[in-house]
Amino acid sequence: MHEQVKDYYGKTLQSSQDLQTNACCTDASLPDYLKPILAKIHDEVMTRYYGCGLIAPDLLSGMRILDLGSGSGRDCYALSALVGESGFVVGVDMTDEQLDIANAHIDYHAEQFGYQAPNVQFFKGYIEKLDELDLADNSFDIIVSNCVINLSPDKEAVLKQAHRLLKPGGEMYFSDVYSSKRVPQELVSDPLLYGECLSGALYWNDFVNLAKTCGFADPRLVEDRPLTIDNPAIEARIGHIEFFSATYRLFKIDDLEPACEDYGQAVIYKGTIPHRPQHFLLDKHHFIETGKVFPVCGNTYRMLNETRFKDHFEFIGSWDTHYGIFEGCGTSLPYDRVLTESSNGGGSCC
Repeated sequence: MHEQVKDYYGKTLQSSQDLQTNACCTDASLPDYLKPILAKIHDEVMTRYYGCGLIAPDLLSGMRILDLGSGSGRDCYALSALVGESGFVVGVDMTDEQLDIANAHIDYHAEQFGYQAPNVQFFKGYIEKLDELDLADNSFDIIVSNCVINLSPDKEAVLKQAHRLLKPGGEMYFSDVYSSKRVPQELVSDPLLYGECLSGALYWNDFVNLAKTCGFADPRLVEDRPLTIDNPAIEARIGHIEFFSATYRLFKIDDLEPACEDYGQAVIYKGTIPHRPQHFLLDKHHFIETGKVFPVCGNTYRMLNETRFKDHFEFIGSWDTHYGIFEGCGTSLPYDRVLTESSNGGGSCC
């Protein structure tokens, strides 16, 4: 499968216009503060970009970030602007053609962002075999990935390696494609469907359970959209399966519990995270307004108190009394469903 994917992204695709479906999407919903950064990215890097939006969580200044499946380097270069000169971004990709483009423009982007020296480095390697690269345990604040993990034949290895490389309190923040049911093997084996980020998609509940097995006890869904295919031939083959592009965050935090337990705790957001003066979005169910007391479960309390977000919140309560489970901690499909035949919108991972 590796060779098929390398051929597809290194030789078959020459620009995003060569994609056969809209599973990879546009930047139409990008916040305004990111658009000037993307405007500085080299044209060749942009042309060979096949991801889903831009994977850029909040509060990145000074962070050390790893991008899994970095391709032509577009996201790495954008993130290098967000982390600043005191931060650093590492990209890993297995495709020579993509790495050649990424490496050719390192000095260009350092100059564009006004840096004395580049703060980006690219490695050739497989995202399932990060232990073969010169990357130390507990060495990254954040790991990102942009619609790539579905292309991996060993997703468990990817998540285990990510957990190993993250610092305590770090997070994996990534977008990918997920399915409403398990994809049949005959579709998984189709190189076109696989290369288009469809048939390699995990069934969403298999992903949630896999993440927990790999050490990420409480996966948080940040946002999601249903995907439309807009290719009649491909849709005819996979139309019985719904696909979603979704962004998750997985925190590496000890003592996270398997479910949302209530200890009577709450937080108050100070409004101090850059570009987020009015509210902070932790995940799809935690839209936290500035200055308002916001009740949280024990896991959410830890995600804010034991990570880079700590200084931006006031924390209320203790662990002395357990009040039971938070209502609504269920196991139904977490995505917003729109029936394929009635949908006319594109999908986005961010």
